[in-house]
Amino acid sequence: MQDQINNLHKLAKDKHKENKTFFTKLKKKPPKQLDYIMQELHDEEFQRTDCLECANCCKTTGPLFTDKDISRIAKFFRMKEQQFIEIYLRLDEEEDYVLQSVPCTFLGSDNYCSIYEVRPKACREFPHTDRKKFQQISNLTLKNVAICPAAYNIVEAMKKRIKV
Repeated sequence: MQDQINNLHKLAKDKHKENKTFFTKLKKKPPKQLDYIMQELHDEEFQRTDCLECANCCKTTGPLFTDKDISRIAKFFRMKEQQFIEIYLRLDEEEDYVLQSVPCTFLGSDNYCSIYEVRPKACREFPHTDRKKFQQISNLTLKNVAICPAAYNIVEAMKKRIKV
């Protein structure tokens, strides 16, 4: 797994143009069963992939925190929302709340998340490969294939299965 993670950025970069062309065509004419196909590919991949072996998303990127996330996590820590923000978050260039630094503060050395039960929505949904109207998030997916081995594998399987 570590070898794949180490090579992932280069693999994704090498496939970027091909993937971008694929997603451009997919957006123009998505197959009728795209959501079904994506759910199937997602489920198949995550039967083989154990996120706890990887945790590259937590090590290299930080999620956006919605107001609901902040409220839920602050409550979990029994602190005021503003206190949680001051300790853990910052505003990014788009005025979204993100972690002050990566790797994620809440990631343990065993790759377990200390706030897993209340983790942000962005973490719960990552890598977003089972999302409805998948073709609408192609830019996000192009970024995620460089972070998540499962997302990379899903996109590769997708290109074999869906002819655009």
